[in-house]
Amino acid sequence: MTTIHKIKIEEYCSYCNIEVAFIKELHENGLIELEVQETQQLIDFDQIPSIEKYSRMYYDLAINIEGIEVIHNLLQKMSDLQQEIQQLKNRY
Repeated sequence: MTTIHKIKIEEYCSYCNIEVAFIKELHENGLIELEVQETQQLIDFDQIPSIEKYSRMYYDLAINIEGIEVIHNLLQKMSDLQQEIQQLKNRY
């Protein structure tokens, strides 16, 4: 039996009551990956936690896509710096 690890963006958006255009904007800005099979755009289940986080920023906090991208980049830099600090601590 095969497990499905992807969902059509239309189905996900309908279930979560968000706009398909929002998902496409996230993809266009490099915040999430979409997979295309035939004519369908699919979301891998691994992307859902990120989409939920971005969705809360966008719909609940009224942060635009550009702001979400800046926040994403800052959080990534913070994570990279934390890893670097940990590596330096492990050296000494």
